[in-house]
Amino acid sequence: MSEKPISRYPIPEISELDDDIREKILAVQEKAGFVPNVFLALSHRPDEFRAFFAYHDALMAKDGGLSQAEREMIVVATSNANNCLYCVVAHGAILRIRAKDPLVADQVAVNYRKADIPARQKAMLDFAMKVSQDAGDIDDADFKTLRGHGFSDEDIWDIAGITAFFGLSNRMANFVSMRPNDEFYAMGRA
Repeated sequence: MSEKPISRYPIPEISELDDDIREKILAVQEKAGFVPNVFLALSHRPDEFRAFFAYHDALMAKDGGLSQAEREMIVVATSNANNCLYCVVAHGAILRIRAKDPLVADQVAVNYRKADIPARQKAMLDFAMKVSQDAGDIDDADFKTLRGHGFSDEDIWDIAGITAFFGLSNRMANFVSMRPNDEFYAMGRA
């Protein structure tokens, strides 16, 4: 595993963290087999850690019209546009697992328009990219297009919410120079 720093900011010892944060990190470690660096890097600011993961979970760990893989697609495509190495690598790994497809994350990250995904998902990602890169130009035609692909207004909100949240995440990950865990690179490829 890499010996390079995972953040420009100090990483607290897990044993020194507040109980709720330590328990969340240890639960993720038990499930994943390692601690994703985002948990360690954000533990530097406990109140922000709590707020970040509460909003993350509200967007990403819910039922709705978007599948778990589609939620990850949004993260991968928009994180690539925002030049966020951490989120492309980490969420690319999750996308490969959720989609049960070892190719899709790389395709979506590099050029989702040429990826082997249905027109519905391309329309979803077109809208996510507009929210990410040109939100001031969103208009009723965007909603009409998405509705034509079977998305509800609540689904459209989720696309925008995920995109906006990960815009913040991308900027913070880049700001602290968050390094992806080496484990992410191989996940979901075999």
